[in-house]
Amino acid sequence: MPDMRCRVIYELLWKILVWLAAWNVTWSAAYAASRPMSFDDLVKLRRLTAVAVSPDGKYLAYTQGVPDKAANRIQYELWVMPTGGGPAHQLVSGPYSATDPCWSPDSQTIAFVSNRDGKAQIWTVHRNGGEPRKVTDFFTNVSGILWTADGRHLIFVAEVYPECPDEDCNRRKYAAVEASKVKAYIADRLLYRHWDSFKGGRRTHIFVVPVEGGVAKDLTPGDYDAPPFSLSGRDYDVSPDGKELAFARNTDRDEAISTNNDIFIVPLGGGEPKRISTSPGSDTHPRYSPDGKYIAWLSQERAMFESDKKQVILYERATGKLRRLSDKVDISFDELAWSPDSQTLFLTGDHRGQVPVFTLTLAGNDVRMLVEQGQNGNLSVAPDGKTLYFTQSTLTRPNEIFSVATTGGTPKQITRVNEAFLAEIAFGKVEETWFTGADETRIHAFIVKPPRFVEGKKYPMILLIHGGPQGAWSNGWSFRWNAQLFAAPGYVVVMVNPRGSTGYGQRFTDEISGDWGGKVYVDLLKGVEHVISLGYVDADRIGAAGGSYGGYMVNWMLGHNTDKRFKAFVSHAGVYNLTSMYGATEELWFTEWEFKGNPWDNPELYEKWSPHRFAKNFATPTLVIHGELDYRVPVGEGLQLFTALQRRGVPSRLLYFPDEGHWILKPQNSELWYKTVHEWFATYLKPETVQ
Repeated sequence: MPDMRCRVIYELLWKILVWLAAWNVTWSAAYAASRPMSFDDLVKLRRLTAVAVSPDGKYLAYTQGVPDKAANRIQYELWVMPTGGGPAHQLVSGPYSATDPCWSPDSQTIAFVSNRDGKAQIWTVHRNGGEPRKVTDFFTNVSGILWTADGRHLIFVAEVYPECPDEDCNRRKYAAVEASKVKAYIADRLLYRHWDSFKGGRRTHIFVVPVEGGVAKDLTPGDYDAPPFSLSGRDYDVSPDGKELAFARNTDRDEAISTNNDIFIVPLGGGEPKRISTSPGSDTHPRYSPDGKYIAWLSQERAMFESDKKQVILYERATGKLRRLSDKVDISFDELAWSPDSQTLFLTGDHRGQVPVFTLTLAGNDVRMLVEQGQNGNLSVAPDGKTLYFTQSTLTRPNEIFSVATTGGTPKQITRVNEAFLAEIAFGKVEETWFTGADETRIHAFIVKPPRFVEGKKYPMILLIHGGPQGAWSNGWSFRWNAQLFAAPGYVVVMVNPRGSTGYGQRFTDEISGDWGGKVYVDLLKGVEHVISLGYVDADRIGAAGGSYGGYMVNWMLGHNTDKRFKAFVSHAGVYNLTSMYGATEELWFTEWEFKGNPWDNPELYEKWSPHRFAKNFATPTLVIHGELDYRVPVGEGLQLFTALQRRGVPSRLLYFPDEGHWILKPQNSELWYKTVHEWFATYLKPETVQ
């Protein structure tokens, strides 16, 4: 019996040892397979956008961007999958992009925009695939497709010469400009260039074309942009009966100092547009209700203030009556979509570091949060009204398509385009924290710890400062300022939403105007001290980086870093001299609102808050980054900063992109951006490489 017991114990111990050895091998392999993210990882991720549910509710069409690092571009692919999940299939393939998917009313065909023959034109393809058919042969690129409900026409947007009465005139003028050896521009008024391009006398207009092809009709003629320039959202819509177009347009003479976009309606057969909005601020994103009774849009009350609260306006088409639906709700909305029964609106908007999905009924002010976490968008409602489809990203995952019951519940993930690849990456833990800022105001921040964070160890820290200034860090993925990629070398990354940030009430947002280096600066410094107090940051190895307003704040800190709290800075597209910025930027409404006028009539705030006035204090090593095509914060701002740093004898470096604007978008340029930024911080903050 003793021998039997010994043998049993021996066999049991042997099985345990074998199991432990196997577990160790499996654990070691998994540990080795997960690595901190590199730029090569980031650039391989697919970028999912533009979700559209078919009118019969059975299919989802979407596009995904596939970076081509060798070609230095991002190519967009068109895919279709069942709404209930299952295999997706790519509809068109080849060395060209396919964007803007739009379903035919019978759910059999998808219209899309592709550059497959050089210019971006409208094509159609059966939902099961096959050879695409070209619809338009326009003289220039087109975008933004809508399909009328009767299936007979397509709506699109293109840039035209407003003095031209037809396509032939436009075609001749485009050809003459392209053939000319002279590339000069002549301007007689402001806003002659915008964002990253010169207008050249052209205007954005909305067209309608038969689905079989043929001559396109200009629905918004005149010397105005319709829709106006926008970095997000579609500012036009077609009525359910296919007879009317609603669109946004600014008819003020001095567009550079006006945000007065108004909503107009015009028959699809053509005619004189009718203005239906009344706000002196910006009215955008018109959407017809499915029953045709209403048009809803987003409206701002204050003129010249692009970050005023966007509330929902309801226009009753039969009577012309206007009603505010969210005037008592302290949320600024960014996107809206109707329920099929025309009784509910689905909306998105910044809220305490998230971009939730909300619902709002026609009763008004009864906002309910439908999806709370993540950065959500691209709303598309199923025709039966039971399901909402949308994209969602977080700080640890790029966009995927999700669905949620419109009555509420847990969102369901439908696509997993990056899941297998992301499983190989070791991400830093994301935490949220609150602390007391200036004037005893509670301030919110995200903290991203380095991968494989070790308790008791102290890490260098990078403070990331968002742009806007009326913007916010959110629980969403970014390819340009990716917090995980900043954390990967071994940094604690801190993203504070200080005074001026969106999502914390309109008063909080308003408090930065006229106070660019005031309370917001205190909020940021108190945020740094708060994170230091948590015990895992080395207070002698702290840097800061920011772009646009974030670059401005870095420049402000550079002149006020008297305690040498920060050991290195990165200023991307940052404002340096507020007066010269005013003289070269394009959207003058922004600077005149923020600094209460122009610099010759009201110079006080320009002088008080301009970083260049503190250049004598510059002593912190600084990397300066700027793009030549940046017309929002013109390149001279970065060049002036670099000159001052060099003349002051401060360790500094200039990274200049001749082919980029405010954002660095081309894959190889982005790689150089991250490489240079990481090398700069490594020199002065000396992180220990995460293994």
